[in-house]
Amino acid sequence: MAVYLARFSGQAWGSPRNIAAQEGIPLWNPVLFRAADGVLWLFYKVGPTIPAWTGCFLRSRDDGRSWSAPAALPAGLLGPAKNKPITLHNGDILSPTSAETWRSWSAWVELSRDGGLSWTRCGPITAPQAADSAALAPLPNEFRGVIQPAVWESLPGRLRMVLRATRPVGWICMSDSEDGGRTWSAARATVVPNPNSGIDAVRLANGRVVLACNPVHAGRSPLSLLVSNDNGETWPERLDIEDSPGEYSYPSVIQSKDSLVHLVYTCRRETIRHVVLADWQV
Repeated sequence: MAVYLARFSGQAWGSPRNIAAQEGIPLWNPVLFRAADGVLWLFYKVGPTIPAWTGCFLRSRDDGRSWSAPAALPAGLLGPAKNKPITLHNGDILSPTSAETWRSWSAWVELSRDGGLSWTRCGPITAPQAADSAALAPLPNEFRGVIQPAVWESLPGRLRMVLRATRPVGWICMSDSEDGGRTWSAARATVVPNPNSGIDAVRLANGRVVLACNPVHAGRSPLSLLVSNDNGETWPERLDIEDSPGEYSYPSVIQSKDSLVHLVYTCRRETIRHVVLADWQV
């Protein structure tokens, strides 16, 4: 198994090349992050199963043309579960992560105050519980859990995350931190449906928040961008990127320095698609 990287020239994508591999063992959920010092990080997981995976990373100082040797994070640290880390106003790096064990999923954040040399784990953030929370369903896919948070900072030290949720929860969930990510509020359901599918979010330079998701209770179509003008309290604007039958999933969304919004996602688990929009379009 391997992780491949392709470069975008602004006009077209180059050929993918293998930059990380482990013979006979799957590699999972690669995430790119550019730190404030310009270093590009590639986080990913290695392991025979999700509960058994180890967090690893590579670093590049030449925009991804060459990479360091792979390094493993200490046991108990995973790096970002799916979505990108962010650099806070005070310079801390916050990595949104989660743990997936049998019948129990929870979200966490990992904080670094020294540019990624060391990390502190903060959490957990758990799913909102049902009225009869003691009634455990017999199947692993029927429990209430949240994973793969996406995080943004609205004011210095004030953070918000949205989270993927299992089907018994049924809605994208949200949690807040008032202390730079060290403590978090109890997760609460939003009004956006979630069929246990991946999401991502980014706060734009103009203050609006863009959420990429499958806003339905079953299936992974449509794939949509929802837009909030009030820091995620409401999502009145919606742009469907894909709405034909099939699976359109695992979105990642960023804003580049030229204010363009870039969305990548999997198309029917066969190819990766890339969509570019001006910030006024979302």
